[in-house]
Amino acid sequence: MKPGLKDREHRFIMQTYRRAEVEFVRGDGALLFDEDGREYVDLLSGISVTSIGHCSPGVVEAVSSQSQDLLHVSNLFYTEPMVDLAERLSLRSIGGPVFFCNSGAEANECAIKIARKHAHGRGIENPQIIVFEGDFHGRTYGALSATPGLAADKALGPMMPGFTAVPFDDAEALKTAFSTETAAILLEPVQGEAGVFPVSEETLSTARRLCDESGALLIFDEVQTGVGRTGSLWAYEQTAVRPDVLTTAKALGGGVAIGACVNSEELGQVLEPGDHGSTFAGGPVAASAALAVLDTVDEPDMLRRIRELGGFLATALGQISGVAEVRGRGLMIGLGLDAGLDARQLNAELLNRGFLANAPRPDTLRLLPPFVLSDRQAAAAVEAIGSALSDLRGKAGSQ
Repeated sequence: MKPGLKDREHRFIMQTYRRAEVEFVRGDGALLFDEDGREYVDLLSGISVTSIGHCSPGVVEAVSSQSQDLLHVSNLFYTEPMVDLAERLSLRSIGGPVFFCNSGAEANECAIKIARKHAHGRGIENPQIIVFEGDFHGRTYGALSATPGLAADKALGPMMPGFTAVPFDDAEALKTAFSTETAAILLEPVQGEAGVFPVSEETLSTARRLCDESGALLIFDEVQTGVGRTGSLWAYEQTAVRPDVLTTAKALGGGVAIGACVNSEELGQVLEPGDHGSTFAGGPVAASAALAVLDTVDEPDMLRRIRELGGFLATALGQISGVAEVRGRGLMIGLGLDAGLDARQLNAELLNRGFLANAPRPDTLRLLPPFVLSDRQAAAAVEAIGSALSDLRGKAGSQ
């Protein structure tokens, strides 16, 4: 790390993140390189963002080419990349109009606004949105209020009203909480920040039925699960349930900030001029990057590769001593550790060995590797995790 960099970061950046002791200066595919030239295998993808690899040639070319023609004009005018991307997202998901934004939190804010306006149109005066405990929807105030674990922080209150939290993956609790005031059910089909927990088919089907019977909306937050992460373009495609609203971001731009909220065709144009907006959203550079990402990800061979590589990792990791369970789908993997093992210590050990991962909770290591991870790199990651766990178990046994 460059001398003084850490001190300047502490002085000039708000301390809202705990950063690891490494400075990255270059990325290539599944690899990152620090200031000293040391190589790291990235098993986190910038939290599921650089899913097709660092500096993916298609994204770099799209951004470079578009940036030489037009950077920004705002949403007061037409640009072709924005319309091309909206058409592609709509036709390749749930079929309706798209609102562009700059992040997953913003996409969820849009979904919340749609749910409330739609509910008012049905005569509901006090719309309520049901969410799951453990879900993460973002840190802007609507999304924050829909994230039970963060909404409990009184120092950030008061939260936006209108959200009801129920136990995760509890179909009976959903039924109990559902009422004539319910505007929507908002959920992650696979919880990400909580530690990678898929929602059962029973609960998804119950949510769909409750919404169908009442006219409420079913909203899937696919900010982390979408754009190929689970082995299909969208996680919902692996279930029998189709949402009314879908949100996406993270991997959509391949490293360029972009988010989107997609309505179903049946839902139509709920938001009208003046209801919502975003200065930078759907800009030509970000839209061009996203189109390049979809060109790479939305191909049968790529999606098959994600499933196969995810299957290999899940099987191999499940055989390591110290791993109690392997959760997830595709290349969205959570390793539940045996009692007494600390995932944060494991994560630190892996960084020392040249592998990036994440510990979202004390008993879970989260892996979100790029889709371009090679077989050799995957095998090396399994070996490194096994070796690090062996060392941790040895230390625990000697105490």
